[in-house]
Amino acid sequence: MKVELIAITADAEELIELAARTCYQSGDKTAAGGAGKFLGRLIASGHESPFEHAYATFRLSGCSRAMTHQLVRHRLLAVSQKSQRYVTEGNFEYVVPPSIGNGFADEFKADMEAIRAMYRKWKERGLKNEDARYVLPNACASELVISGNFREFRHIFKVRCSPRAQWEIRQACDRMLLLLHARAPSVFGDLMGLIADPG
Repeated sequence: MKVELIAITADAEELIELAARTCYQSGDKTAAGGAGKFLGRLIASGHESPFEHAYATFRLSGCSRAMTHQLVRHRLLAVSQKSQRYVTEGNFEYVVPPSIGNGFADEFKADMEAIRAMYRKWKERGLKNEDARYVLPNACASELVISGNFREFRHIFKVRCSPRAQWEIRQACDRMLLLLHARAPSVFGDLMGLIADPG
């Protein structure tokens, strides 16, 4: 899976601080050297609405439909996903769960090839993509672009970087969190302990 940060609000931490200080009319108290301490106080107090002013956009590719169906449940995200209605999937790529292991990898690969053959059969019989796609597996690889505000990403990371989350969405969210932390450490620093393998 590939996770790319393709756009982010410039000077996001400063923008969030400006928005929050507007609430308190404390713009004259802006701390020299950065917004970090102030943003930490916002997080500690639960005042996260100012985080909605900063946005990030990611492109995720090589991820399964099983994972993307979990991600699109976060309704505050803007999502544009590869369409199985308009894109022919006769030679679809797929994601192999680690639990398949080497002992069953050949069998899983054979199953995916059988599904490819079924899809092609229905296409040859004249079915449109929108109907032939009904035989496609959740393992089918997809690509999507998602945009969201920092408050929503904080929420997503709290639930999807958890050890209880499904492995693939956790992997994707761990990577997104690392990328956002590098650009806005005061906003995402308190969540870094959720990452399974920060290396």
